[in-house]
Parts: sequence; C-alpha cells; structure tokens
Amino acid sequence: MNTLPISKLSSLIAAAAVLTLLGAGTAEASGATAPAATKETQQQNTRQAVPQGKRAATHNPIYRTGLLSRINCRPGSIRTGSAASYKTFMSRVNTCLNNSWARQFKKAKLPFSKPRLRFVTSRVSSPCGRWPSGAGGYYCSSNKTMYIGVTKKILRDPFDLGLAQFMAHEYAHHVQTVSGIATNYYFPVHARARGSAKLALSRRFEVQADCMASAFLRSVQSSLPVNSQEWSGMVDWTSKNGHKGWPTNDHGKGYTQAYWMKRGFSTGGPSGCNTWTAPNGRVA
Repeated sequence: MNTLPISKLSSLIAAAAVLTLLGAGTAEASGATAPAATKETQQQNTRQAVPQGKRAATHNPIYRTGLLSRINCRPGSIRTGSAASYKTFMSRVNTCLNNSWARQFKKAKLPFSKPRLRFVTSRVSSPCGRWPSGAGGYYCSSNKTMYIGVTKKILRDPFDLGLAQFMAHEYAHHVQTVSGIATNYYFPVHARARGSAKLALSRRFEVQADCMASAFLRSVQSSLPVNSQEWSGMVDWTSKNGHKGWPTNDHGKGYTQAYWMKRGFSTGGPSGCNTWTAPNGRVA
C-alpha cells in the first residue's frame, strides 16, 4: 500500500526528457607524457568499437556487463526549501552515477566520458533547443549536459528517492548517447520516423532510461538508501500517474514505465533493459 504523501509523489510528474540532436561524440583524453601516452594506447587497444546501426540498440556490449557494481553512495538528504541542499544531493548522486557507469563501460570495453551537470532556475535554452514542455530537467546530447531545474515546487516538499531516480534517468540518456544506442541508432531512425512509429521509438528510448535508472538504485540501495516502502510507493504512483505529464504517449503509459522500473531494479543491470527487442505490448 502506498503511504507516501501525495505531494511528494506528485513531484515526480516533473519527469525526465531528452532532446535528440545528432552529432554528439565521445572525446578521448591523451596522456601528456610518453609513458602515459603508451599506457593510453594500450587501453584503447583493448576497447571495442562503438556499435553501429540497429545493433547498437539491440546488441550493445553494455547489455553483457552484468550487475552494476555496488558502490557506497551517501548523498545526504534535501532540506525543505533549501536550494543548496538540493544541489548538493543531486551533485553527489551524479558523482555516484559517474563512478557506477564508468565501471560498467570499462567492463563493456567501451570508451566513456562523464556528462556535464548544470543547475538552472529558469527554463534556459541549450544547443538542443528550448526547454521541453512538462520536464523538470533534461539531457542535451549535443553538449552532453544535464540541465536540472531548481524550482520552488521541488523545494517545497522534496522526495529524495524520486529525485535520485530522476537524476539517474537523465544520466541514462547520457549512457545511451555514449554507448551508441542513441547516436548510432535511435537519433537517426527517430528523425526519419513519423506518427505512431515515431512515438513507439520514443517510448522504447524513454523506458530504457527508466530501467537503467532503477538498476542504479538497486546498486546503491543500502547506502543511498532505497527504502522499500518508498520504492513500492513510487512505482505504484508511477503506474497510475507516470504518463499524465506528457501531451502525447512518447514516454509510455504509467504501467509501462512502472514495469521497466521494476525490471531494472530486479535485474540490477543493463541486461534487463534491452527495450529494443521487447514486444510492442511491453513498450505501450
């Protein structure tokens, strides 16, 4: 049974969004000295090429990396009305995500780079365009930056677990970008699609981010911590309300979002988040 305050759960309606511009790439840093450069060359030789085309989404190496490593993630808590504590909490969760996904990409032998994080108090534009309607924040693939809104509504009654899921969802869009899922398949195919086909692609993209975010929460459940009652309440609320903030069905019905959240948490890794081979009914 959901015993969480409705005001806290309703803050989740300011959910995640991503603007899909092409051209995002992955930069590699080279060493400053000859020995460092040699070491970097050796590391590069052990890496796989980022997959291309549909296989980038359906058979990505990130799916074969097992559980996300359990890490110690203690972001503290958000104080009501405190923008500073909100920024600190979200920044620490972001650091945990950096550590977690860097390990996963190393296991996949794929190149990895961290996203940028920017807190804003107004709906700023980015290289990806205007702030998307209905979003509390978004990830822009063009400059690999997460824009996180700091609003009175969020600070009025902050829900730590829901906001950690929100941050992890935005970060998952970065994972999709640098792994090639987005850049080498979703973005170009989505740009050409029309009507219901376009919405279906968007849903697979978004619920995959829900799933990856929940897999991360599983990896930090004992330290963040993830309270089982709060988790169940959040999933239940999402099932009933997760779709209500979006004018079109591009993020999936609430029950679809909840299914992939539960799947990510139960599997604990990206292997359970391959939405691109799932039946249409699972991404409705």
